[in-house]
Amino acid sequence: MHLAYPAVLAALLFCVGLYGVLARRNAILVLMSVELMLNAVNLNLVAFDVWLRDALHAGQALTLFTIAIAAAEIGIGLAIVLMVYRNRGTADVDRLRDTAESPETPESPESTAEKAEAAA
Repeated sequence: MHLAYPAVLAALLFCVGLYGVLARRNAILVLMSVELMLNAVNLNLVAFDVWLRDALHAGQALTLFTIAIAAAEIGIGLAIVLMVYRNRGTADVDRLRDTAESPETPESPESTAEKAEAAA
């Protein structure tokens, strides 16, 4: 088997994933695009492992680690997206850039005096 076939397929998968990360606004679709990019890397690892005929099968072992990391990443990513959706009502990445809470307004002297009287 020629190494060019899986390498070209992996490059196409990576490019589609990169386009999805850069062009999409929905956080779920961005996570799916990251998964496409990781799968392209996995395809390259296995293809080079087969091509080099390594006795240790290091490419396949690295692929298993990559799959485990991808599973953890998608689990944590989906949990974060669901919590953001519950709190803000949208999963739009452009609207999520302002994730910091707004600063509290400074208290007026009258409200500070009222709190002091209530505490006494």
